[in-house]
Amino acid sequence: MTTIAADAYTFPTTASTSTSTSATTADIMGKEDFLTLLVAQLQNQDPLNPDDPTEFTAQLAQFSSLEQLTNLNKSMEGLTTAQVNSEKLSALSLIGKDVSYNGSEFTFDSQPIELGYQLDGAATSVTLSIQDANGKTVHTIQAEASELNAGNHFISWDGTGLDGNPVASGNYKIVLQASAAGEGASVAAAPLLRSEVTGVDLSSGMITTTAGEVQFRDIIGVTEAKTATTATSNTLINTSNNAVTGIVTAAATENSASTDDGQSAQDIIDRFIQQLQP
Repeated sequence: MTTIAADAYTFPTTASTSTSTSATTADIMGKEDFLTLLVAQLQNQDPLNPDDPTEFTAQLAQFSSLEQLTNLNKSMEGLTTAQVNSEKLSALSLIGKDVSYNGSEFTFDSQPIELGYQLDGAATSVTLSIQDANGKTVHTIQAEASELNAGNHFISWDGTGLDGNPVASGNYKIVLQASAAGEGASVAAAPLLRSEVTGVDLSSGMITTTAGEVQFRDIIGVTEAKTATTATSNTLINTSNNAVTGIVTAAATENSASTDDGQSAQDIIDRFIQQLQP
């Protein structure tokens, strides 16, 4: 067994990090340094040959431009950070939904998966070749004639290989071959995937799906998950059944109550008649 010494890895302290940051900042000339140089230039000019006022005015204009560019740079950094954080928070709403995204590599776990392709024009034929991690083609799918127009198209693959047997779970890749319609024409084809979102990594912004990870900017569409729709339908059916059962139970209770009240009234009448008889 390999033993790692306690001091094998060292981590920088706050002081060293602060020093490094200060050194990096000191190497960058800011507006304060520019103003200091300008004042030093005025203090050390030759009284008999002062600086040209035109050049001095130009230097002041440069200083103003430098300050505006510095403030603009800080604003852009803040805007970029806000946009990244907004994308991360928006990604949370995708959990439990099906997303369509650009990508060719996916993970197969013995469950049917939605593979697709995107065409920028009409094609005469489209072939999807599924390759394993070693580059070996395990299955080939030929697109139907009705799925050759421009746009996004998806095909469900159940994991069956060329030999008719299920392929092993693991990483696979889509390879597309598309032929354009018309002589001399060309068509561009891009692989697509559609899978359910299962989680979001807020530290990296990566979205985890049943087919692998994807970046938020690569998503081209969002739909309700099929499993969620089925579960909702079942819930509605169960709720309806419960409601019907409740109505029947209530009706039976009311009938029982009315029957008991009638029987009690009849008993009272019978006893009253018996008392009147000699």
